[in-house]
Amino acid sequence: MRNKEMLLIPGPTPVVDSIYDALAEETRSHTDHRFTAIYRSAIEKTREMLNSDGEVFVISGSGTLAMEMALVNTVEAGEKILVISQGFFGDRFIKIADAFGIEAEVIQSEWGKRVDPDEVKEKLASGNFKAVTITHADTSTGVSADLNTLVPIIKSHGALIILDGVCATAAMEEDMSKSYGDENAKIDVVLSGSQKAIGVPPGIAIVAFNKTALAAREQIKRVPAYYCDINNWIPIMNDPSKYFATPPVNLIYAYEEGMKLVLAEGMENRYKRHKAFGKAVRAALAVYGMKAIADEAVAADTLSCILYPDGMDDAAFRTALAEKGLIVAGALAHLAGKAFRIGHMGNTTDQMLEKAVVLFGETLIEQGFEADTEKAVMRFRELATPVR
Repeated sequence: MRNKEMLLIPGPTPVVDSIYDALAEETRSHTDHRFTAIYRSAIEKTREMLNSDGEVFVISGSGTLAMEMALVNTVEAGEKILVISQGFFGDRFIKIADAFGIEAEVIQSEWGKRVDPDEVKEKLASGNFKAVTITHADTSTGVSADLNTLVPIIKSHGALIILDGVCATAAMEEDMSKSYGDENAKIDVVLSGSQKAIGVPPGIAIVAFNKTALAAREQIKRVPAYYCDINNWIPIMNDPSKYFATPPVNLIYAYEEGMKLVLAEGMENRYKRHKAFGKAVRAALAVYGMKAIADEAVAADTLSCILYPDGMDDAAFRTALAEKGLIVAGALAHLAGKAFRIGHMGNTTDQMLEKAVVLFGETLIEQGFEADTEKAVMRFRELATPVR
């Protein structure tokens, strides 16, 4: 990669040369047949990745726009949603719901832990919820959602499932055709962005609706949106030569190349690689006395939130790492200054992550802490190779 720094934050993530090359291709008209062929390919590759039987939307926007698009096309003002929140970003659905007159109730887990499934059952039994939102991997905590447990519970109460996959898509399984114990127990909507595990620069919003979610849209007489109304986008997704709003031409070039790389690696191989990388990074940093706030049983495969040893100066530590060419992110909310967040997803490699482990150790020593770098590297190597 020609990147000058190792960008190991929860997103954006490192971009490989072939994606940069695609991004730098000549800008063409959004109706040029050469571009529309690439756009069509990008849409179909997204459909293949998510295994969707409905409609897939690949448009200009952020993950937040994708959240809004998912919600307003399935839930009307005055209806209720249940937000399952395992960190800062799960709570964003509350604000989006409020903006559109949708009533939101929340189950908030303790940071670093998952929600209690029994609490979900009790809450769903107490009210008529149109949909339930789940953040697959919360970017603030590094906690993953237990879909195998949550999906059948939610579907048994007749609610739609909206899965926020922004920090999970292309790294953690999000198969929309998968049945969770019952043929009707499936994920209805998956939303994501281009800049995390897919490994493409920011700017593309991704949303997939299954047939059940599409039927919910048809029951809504008036969606309180224009750009986010999926009915305005369906004709374009089925035939990209048609026009509704100008697509991000060069980003679509880059995204299509990114999707080629995702599918060439194979989804199962990607799931295994990300799981191995997550375990290896957390185990290596534990050698330094740095503990993930999420226990291994609930930890996400794409990023980790790591607590500092006592006495660490967050700003000084991350600044020193940045001077060495390693960029990690600060923690959010009440963990700010007490922890940092590291991404290990997308186009990151074992060589990059091993180098990061070394730089962590060196920086700890420079700042007066003990660090057995050799032991940490060995621990990383033990776990970083996925089982094929």
